[in-house]
Amino acid sequence: MRLRSKKWAKPFISSHPELVIENDQAGQLRGRWQARFKNDHPIYLEIGSGKGQFILENALAYPEINFIGLELQPTAVAIASKNALEKDPDITNLKLIYGDGADVSHYFADGEIAGIFLNHSDPWPKAKHEKRRLTAANFLSSYARILQSKGTLEFKTDNFGLFQYSLSSFKDAGLNWSAEDISYDLHHELAKHPHNIESEYEQKFAEMHQPEYWVKASFPS
Repeated sequence: MRLRSKKWAKPFISSHPELVIENDQAGQLRGRWQARFKNDHPIYLEIGSGKGQFILENALAYPEINFIGLELQPTAVAIASKNALEKDPDITNLKLIYGDGADVSHYFADGEIAGIFLNHSDPWPKAKHEKRRLTAANFLSSYARILQSKGTLEFKTDNFGLFQYSLSSFKDAGLNWSAEDISYDLHHELAKHPHNIESEYEQKFAEMHQPEYWVKASFPS
């Protein structure tokens, strides 16, 4: 369910420019994100980061990696930044972009990103909206451009139809890729995936014993 917009969200975003980078400024950082982080650590990106639980927990768990969350909904970005500052006011390996992920090459140069996470259900279920899905072939081609050689894309969803669609999209995109791992019920295979960090929605799905489908793809070149 989409968050309702809150009046305090945009002012809160603008008041924390070190953590939250707004659309225009984020575009100017294309190719210079490691300089913004002030280190040469690999960068992982989550597209559609929502309220930021997944990307924040990863940043706290892996300080040797830089993480970026990209989200269009201002209230979600504000909540994500508020939560991050409460967890660690001096966090240095996390940035949040308040912007549109429709064309990630606006924010990132070719080969700038080590890995991409997608976590979502299906906000565009109708056939006429097919090209707006985050795993549509045109989106996958954009992701492949910004990924490093041997970069990875991880996609998780509770929607089996979307999962099947996404696997087909990988083929339709005509990309050089391979599936490193596929799970048809991630919640019940956690022994196989001990480092899986669940989003807020995934935790709810797990409590309902609802399967979570997952694929990790690698792009050799």
